[in-house]
Amino acid sequence: MSNSQLTRRRSKPGLSLLLAGLLWGAIVLPAQAAQRVTIRLGPFQHSVNITDLETFARTGQVSASLKPFESLLTPSVRQMLTQRLMLDPTLGDKVIDNILRSPAGSQIFRSLGMLVPGTNIEQLQAALAIALRQANELSAIEVLKAFPEENITINASAAVSVALKFNASYLQSQALGPLLERDLTVPGSFQPAFDPAAPGRQSVRQKTLNLHDWKRDRTIPVDLYWADIPTHPYGTNPSPPGPLVVISHGFGADRSYLAYLAHHLASHGLTVAAIEHPGSNISWLLDNSNGRNLQNVVPETEFTDRPQDVSFLLDELEKINRRPGILRGQLQTDRVTVIGHSLGGYTALALGGAQLDLSDLRQYCREQVPITRSAADWLQCAATDLPNQRQSLRDERVVQIMAMNPLVGRLFGKRGINQVKVPTLILSSTNDAITPALDHQLRPFAQLNSPRYLITAIGGTHLSIGNLSGYPRNNLAYELQGQPVAPLRQLLQGVSLAFIKQLTPASETYKPFLSPQYAQYLSTPELPLRFSRSLPGSLSEWVEMAALLHWLRLG
Repeated sequence: MSNSQLTRRRSKPGLSLLLAGLLWGAIVLPAQAAQRVTIRLGPFQHSVNITDLETFARTGQVSASLKPFESLLTPSVRQMLTQRLMLDPTLGDKVIDNILRSPAGSQIFRSLGMLVPGTNIEQLQAALAIALRQANELSAIEVLKAFPEENITINASAAVSVALKFNASYLQSQALGPLLERDLTVPGSFQPAFDPAAPGRQSVRQKTLNLHDWKRDRTIPVDLYWADIPTHPYGTNPSPPGPLVVISHGFGADRSYLAYLAHHLASHGLTVAAIEHPGSNISWLLDNSNGRNLQNVVPETEFTDRPQDVSFLLDELEKINRRPGILRGQLQTDRVTVIGHSLGGYTALALGGAQLDLSDLRQYCREQVPITRSAADWLQCAATDLPNQRQSLRDERVVQIMAMNPLVGRLFGKRGINQVKVPTLILSSTNDAITPALDHQLRPFAQLNSPRYLITAIGGTHLSIGNLSGYPRNNLAYELQGQPVAPLRQLLQGVSLAFIKQLTPASETYKPFLSPQYAQYLSTPELPLRFSRSLPGSLSEWVEMAALLHWLRLG
């Protein structure tokens, strides 16, 4: 490739970012009757007729006023102009309020105010509310026409600056909150026959193992939890062993992160192995974070080592299951449920059959402007240094997976997650700034072909389900903790037990807890909780638009 070709190739994303920034500025600053948009970039100023934009969007014809931007008006831009988002106008105020109540809300509106000189936060809020109330659907063209001034002046330099200041996927995920709360609500009450979130009758035993994989030279700590069931005099257990559960922590955590969940499941007769991944645990983070950016703080090999850690653990537990001792015959290593949080969610999906797509990931990481990425987007880009050969991380012993706030993004490309063939439950939180819901949970959920379940915590954050005591404070994003998230943890305990019990003769007894009614039963006004097996049409459009914006950024 020549230098001139390389220059043209690299400059295209920059120009696309500029145009996307201008469109974003136009899209999010609505109101009532504009006819022209004036784009100002330093001494350069050019006016575009909104009717010409409509013609281009409808026919592809480039009029005289659009000629200066002809090279940027790609089919992706045309599709973006015509893309319509169905939205109940009665939700307009709630969408705005949802964004404003977020920690970054006022900062977002201040940044957007830079795009249209002479506006303030109150005017922007009012304009946005009017636009959302005026129609049942929104498109870029309709929003432009809704502006009250005859001419809209957009500061192009500020548009690029704003595009660099926040992660659009996170904002879109937050705006989804009211839609998720409404469209995933089902009628009817719920009267549980018992409480699956209550502690079980069995006392729990715990043992720590330090396993060494000589082939990969990795020492892997594991905490085992199991029910202390009295044995017969000859050392046999009167009860059949419960299903085996493996818990995989996220980046910068350890095996104690979901200890309360492990203890809960063990008290109901299940055996739980909480694994610790030495290349991405809290010790690794503290020892290797100084002077590194997020893309380099996790080794690329961790994306293959983590699933291999779990497979190695299952091999070792098979040996323990055959040896004389208290766990002999108690480990169902051929029917395993993997529960993973964040990077552990990726680990679970890979073990369930999801295929890495390094080609798509490399394109994303090369073209995406770094400052617009979420923390998870940075982390996933570490995988681009993996060798090209296709490697299956699937373990047939894993028959179910639960991915809590999983890190997915572009790791599996367009089709890699379609390879998951086992029942999959995903937890998504709308205020998750680390792994934003739209890109990392909702879009992957929509791509699944296997039996699937979705828990949505509206207002929940990335670390809401875990134990943060003993961890350094997270300065990347605000985290909702304490009493407000107690119902979410209760739901997680109940649903996890019910999900795993589907592998047992008690499946029908626990099936009612895999329902929207159970989630709503535990829901609170402060933290609405929803459960579903599919996305309704209105939400599917959001997911499709997210995918479109992704490919526009790469175009």
